[in-house]
Amino acid sequence: MGVMPVCFTKETRVAASPDEVFAFHESPGALTALIPPWAPMAVAASDGSLRPGSRVVLAGRVGPLPVRWVAVHTEYDPPHLFADRQDAGPFARWYHRHRFVADGQGGTLLRDEVEYELPVAPFGRWVAGWLVRRQLQRMFDYRHDVTRRLVESGSWRTR
Repeated sequence: MGVMPVCFTKETRVAASPDEVFAFHESPGALTALIPPWAPMAVAASDGSLRPGSRVVLAGRVGPLPVRWVAVHTEYDPPHLFADRQDAGPFARWYHRHRFVADGQGGTLLRDEVEYELPVAPFGRWVAGWLVRRQLQRMFDYRHDVTRRLVESGSWRTR
């Protein structure tokens, strides 16, 4: 029997259409803008697309350990959804859906849904599960705040 993935979800309302929020995520500087300043990660390579098969490579550190995170995009349905999965990196499994749902009032519910498994399961979940969840919450709080601020101000279009 396999290990059940852990699910993490973050949802925020953005006062802009799904088309606008999705376009921000497709813009060249979006990923770099969404990396928190305290996270020692940088975009090492990118195909510059969210379409299935395109790849992004992040390089950095987790504590004292160097990390190379390779994500491959798997789903693409503008302006509603794109998704990526970890091909190589710190998790045993990582699947991330980015959803953009019209709220019926001209805005968007930005919803990140992540299913992940920690390495060395179930031991990894027992030892580090709470810490990883806290780090994910902090990272996605930051990402949603930056997205909302840049999209609502329109300043991302001048970057």
